Amino acid sequence: MNKLRGRPRGNPPTKDLITEAARGLFLRHGYRGTTVRAIAAEAGVDSALISYHFGSKQGLFGVVTQVQCAQSLALAPALAGDPDGLPDRLLRAVTDLWDDTEFNRLAVQNEDVMRVFREYLDQEVLARIAEYLGGPDATDRATAAVTVIGGLIFTRYLNPLPTLARLTSADVRRILAPTLHAALRPRPRPVLRPDARYVLAGRR
Repeated sequence: MNKLRGRPRGNPPTKDLITEAARGLFLRHGYRGTTVRAIAAEAGVDSALISYHFGSKQGLFGVVTQVQCAQSLALAPALAGDPDGLPDRLLRAVTDLWDDTEFNRLAVQNEDVMRVFREYLDQEVLARIAEYLGGPDATDRATAAVTVIGGLIFTRYLNPLPTLARLTSADVRRILAPTLHAALRPRPRPVLRPDARYVLAGRR
C-alpha cells in the first residue's frame, strides 16, 4: 500500500484515517507507547501529514479523546518564560482554552479514555514541567503542580462542582495561584546543626 505523501490535496478522509488509527493505538498502547510513526503506519499515510493536520502527537491526542487536554495545557508558551511566572501561565493556559472549548464530556465516562488521559498528565505534562524546573526536587514539585492542575480540570470542567463552575476564569486563577505557587516553590534542604552528630551519637 502506497502511503499518502506531502501536503494533502482535497482528500478529506485522510484526517479521519489518522484519527481512527490513533484512537485504536492510544487505547491499546497508551499515550507514551504510541508513536507518530506507528500512527502513520496504521493509517497508511506519511508521518508529515500528522504534523500538517494536528501539529503534533499532543494535538492529535486532544482531538482523539475529545477532551482537548493537549490544547488546554499549551505547555510550549507556558514553559517559555521565567520560573516566577510559571504558575500564572499554567493557570491561564488551562482556563483560557478549556473555558472556550466545547468538548464531549461523555468521553470522560469511558475508563479507557480516562486511563490514557491520566497517562498523558503523568508522562507529558508532569515530565515536561519537571524538565523545565530542573534540580533534585523537580519531580516532586511538578507532581504537586499537576495535582493542582488536574484537580482544577476535573472539578471545573469534567465533573464540575457548582461553586467552582460559577466562578469567572479570573477568580479561579486568583484563588488557585497561591496554591500553585506553593506547589512549585523549591523545597528547602534540611540543615543539621553543627552539634547534630553528637546529639545523634548520644541517643544510640
